[in-house]
Amino acid sequence: MINEKAYSAPSGWVALPVILLGILTLDVTVLWLAVEDTAVARTVMQVPWLLLTIFLLAGLFVVNPNQARVVLLFGRYKGTVKEQGLHWANPLLTKRKVSLRVRNFETERAKVNDADGNPIEMASVVVWKVVDTAEASFEVDDYVNYVHVQSESALRNLATLYPYDTHNEGTLSLRANTDEIATQL
Repeated sequence: MINEKAYSAPSGWVALPVILLGILTLDVTVLWLAVEDTAVARTVMQVPWLLLTIFLLAGLFVVNPNQARVVLLFGRYKGTVKEQGLHWANPLLTKRKVSLRVRNFETERAKVNDADGNPIEMASVVVWKVVDTAEASFEVDDYVNYVHVQSESALRNLATLYPYDTHNEGTLSLRANTDEIATQL
């Protein structure tokens, strides 16, 4: 099981001047070599600067509020960036977006039998959010679908544990004790 760990990506505002300096150097070199009119020298000077600048630009990324970036290097988990803002990291790193926003959905109506064997129809509204980005990214194929399936399964299971209505004092029922049963869900 992979647990989330923080990845410290430097501010992109520090890397941006270095990249802009590379672009400026490329422009100055082009102008200088245009005066000299040496095509071979121009190409030899321009290509490495251009490639380096593009490589450095590819490392810039933005983390929006309530979002995280899961960082991988050749398929190996390196950490998660949760601090919002402009960041720079090695361009060879893969940076996957994971939403940390609160989400909700309504389960489909399901026909189940309560604890007394009576058929009932149930549905619920599930409110959830990602807490551990590493688990959400690597422990299941599709964490959104996983939450949907597990929620419907838990609802069905919970319905079979309690009667819909009870005549005994102190016995929980699906109709009379919705708050207590909802906390168990």
